[in-house]
Amino acid sequence: MIHFVLLIVCAVAIYLSCEWFVNAVEWLGERLNVGKMAVGTILAAFGTALPESVVTLVAVTTGTTDEAKNIGVGAAMGGPLALATVAYGVTGTMLLLKRRKERAACLVMAGGPRAEVSPPGGETLGDARDMKRLAKDQKWFLAIFIVKVALGLVAFAFKPALGLLFFAAYAVYFWREIRSSKAAEDDADEDAQELEPLKFQPEKTSPATWAVVAQTLATLVVIFFAAHFFVKQLDVIGPMLGLSATVTALLLSPIATELPEIMNAVIWVRQGKTKLALANISGSMMIQATVPSGIGLLFTTWHFDGALLWSGVVTTAAIVYLLLTMRAHKLTPARLAVAAGFYGVFALGLIPLLA
Repeated sequence: MIHFVLLIVCAVAIYLSCEWFVNAVEWLGERLNVGKMAVGTILAAFGTALPESVVTLVAVTTGTTDEAKNIGVGAAMGGPLALATVAYGVTGTMLLLKRRKERAACLVMAGGPRAEVSPPGGETLGDARDMKRLAKDQKWFLAIFIVKVALGLVAFAFKPALGLLFFAAYAVYFWREIRSSKAAEDDADEDAQELEPLKFQPEKTSPATWAVVAQTLATLVVIFFAAHFFVKQLDVIGPMLGLSATVTALLLSPIATELPEIMNAVIWVRQGKTKLALANISGSMMIQATVPSGIGLLFTTWHFDGALLWSGVVTTAAIVYLLLTMRAHKLTPARLAVAAGFYGVFALGLIPLLA
């Protein structure tokens, strides 16, 4: 029972820490003079994805057996899977709930159910320019991810050296994202809202830079340790529920490690900053596709078994689905929520593989 209580405590701690983190990182973006989208794709994504990268680094460098090192490889594959399916799905669901609530309010104000109000899940998430911007990250991710999976199926002498190319790929993405985000800055953007007061200095309209940095670092520390203990509780609860260690590692742990990104998206959707929520997920996916992969290639054989290959297939399918929807300019909250279904497909596909 104590493990379930600790699981809930950790989840609450992660949510509250993320609330303070997104508050601080928006001010940090303002101080660094980066575009608003880069706040989500670069600053927030880097901060919340850093713990997972550290976990991968520790696993592959300190593991004494191939099995121990493969934990890092599993983390490098599980992170993108959870983001491409569960994170996007939760964001779509939150948008559905938010728009349903707004629709109900509009009906009341308009005088009853006969008023013409669009369905809560039928309105697209932005115009053609927004869809192009969203699709850009997915294209980058998909190209890198396919190479990442392909390398897990072959073996050759200089494969470890290719890990450096993944770091270089993220460096290029980082540079392009900073430039394009600043160029695309638009005062009419729906997310261009006045920043909320910094939690550390709520009485100041313009907080001190040291306070912004201190709040950012402090919340990251709390997020890191809370996420770490959350995963530890799952490792205990999984067997208690009759789940094997392998199933726990492949199904539950990835969701736990990506919980900060999911919480960030929930908070930004609640605040009406949908673009930042989506940018945080897509930016985190780019980090997960490159940094942990580069570390894994450098320190392990990077050889995939059936379960890892299946995770790669499902992740690819989820991104292709999202890309096709974005290119058709038909990405709605309901269609975004469907992405979570791919995680269910992954779970079902694991049954014969682990039997």
